[in-house]
Amino acid sequence: MIQVPEEIPLKLEDGFDRIGRELALPAGFPPAVLDEAAWVAQVPRLSGKDLTDLPFVTIDPPGSMDLDQALHLERLRAGYRVWYAVADVGAFVRPGGIIDAEARARGETVYMPQGKIPLHPKVLSEDAASLLPGLPRPAAVWRIDLDADGRTIGADVQRALVRSRERLDYAYVQAAVDTGTADGVLGLLAEIGRLRLALERERGGVTLPTPEQEVVPVDDGYRLEYRVPLPAEAWNAQISLLTGMAAAAMMLDAEIGILRVLPASRPDDLAKVRLVAGALGVPWPDGAGYGEVVHGLDPNNPRQAAFLHESRVLLRGSGYEAFDGAPPKEAGHAAVAAPYAHVTAPLRRLVDRYATEVCLAVAAGEPVPADVRAGLAGLPELMAVSGRRASAVDRACVDLVEAFLLRGRVGEAFEAVVIDVDERRGGGQVQLVEPAVIARCDGPLPLGSQVTVRLTKADPATREVRFTLDGSP
Repeated sequence: MIQVPEEIPLKLEDGFDRIGRELALPAGFPPAVLDEAAWVAQVPRLSGKDLTDLPFVTIDPPGSMDLDQALHLERLRAGYRVWYAVADVGAFVRPGGIIDAEARARGETVYMPQGKIPLHPKVLSEDAASLLPGLPRPAAVWRIDLDADGRTIGADVQRALVRSRERLDYAYVQAAVDTGTADGVLGLLAEIGRLRLALERERGGVTLPTPEQEVVPVDDGYRLEYRVPLPAEAWNAQISLLTGMAAAAMMLDAEIGILRVLPASRPDDLAKVRLVAGALGVPWPDGAGYGEVVHGLDPNNPRQAAFLHESRVLLRGSGYEAFDGAPPKEAGHAAVAAPYAHVTAPLRRLVDRYATEVCLAVAAGEPVPADVRAGLAGLPELMAVSGRRASAVDRACVDLVEAFLLRGRVGEAFEAVVIDVDERRGGGQVQLVEPAVIARCDGPLPLGSQVTVRLTKADPATREVRFTLDGSP
């Protein structure tokens, strides 16, 4: 890890502000939106069953206030029951209103190192609609029954009032499981999560074991880290995926809704990735799918890290498909290996509220509300725009911090792994061992090899970092 030396004035916040201006991020909410949010926070639309007796818990990163999901798990005689409560944003926000209009302009919450640009005003996203512990909250509650192998045998969703008992974080859950002190819900989370991961591999789904490059605030500024998700995060994610698959099946049966889709890999891309696997010595047994190949690979192994980076081409092209009538021909999500929908993060993602409203109506045997139905068609483009903006913000912030932290080290040598080779232009990308930097490098780069590179440029103004292979002309 590298930290900003105390003698260097910290100006990264100015750079983050510039990124916000360049990408036209909203600076705040209009007064009318804040006024309506403050009012609806006091008068939510409460309906449905009282499920406050169920001991739900939330599992999120430390300090999170926008809590979208709470879970409770039960062991049945021949399987499991998953109770999954999702914040009922629809109890506060109506399609066509001014809060909805502002949310449609934003699409999703955007995260930056110095804070976030939320989808909804904080009076809703971090208070009245958030599943904070000890407080009654409206929720869309999914009840999903599983057999002993973790396969879905029944699913339903209804509006209800819930009360979370405790706010947990992933490190706590992981420590409880690792030390053998996890019982009740946490023990079942590990048990069900492992079963669902096994089923994911069986159906050909993909979870890449790649570390995430993150900008982390520290007392004297920021640092860069490679963060490898904990197993507890994967278990929790499987409950969300399970719910999204149940929602997709419900909407497909009803012939109305919106799906998260990812087309199957193109044959030429798959052939290229298989060649890369062979060149890097990554085993790809005959008949094995991509998901089976990447499962268990070690991102700390240079050649396997390079393969994981190169193979991401197989997971590009995700989007949304809205339908009102015949379902889309391409209704599947290649990484999930099943139809899938986003319904579990409505505080942070616009599409989830609309999809949830469809599922609630379908499950109740009622018509989908006209305003929800009317709003579906425009969602794929809205979410595509907001997704591109969020990705651009994330990349720009990482690039800025990389350039800022390395700006006084031009000429220094670093150990790195070659994770991509640009066959057309030459050079490629390298991943430094320390600090957590991924950047362009010039020179004849051998894919998957450990190399020494020399820093030739680190410019915070342009957010550019560049290396050259040490010893190359």
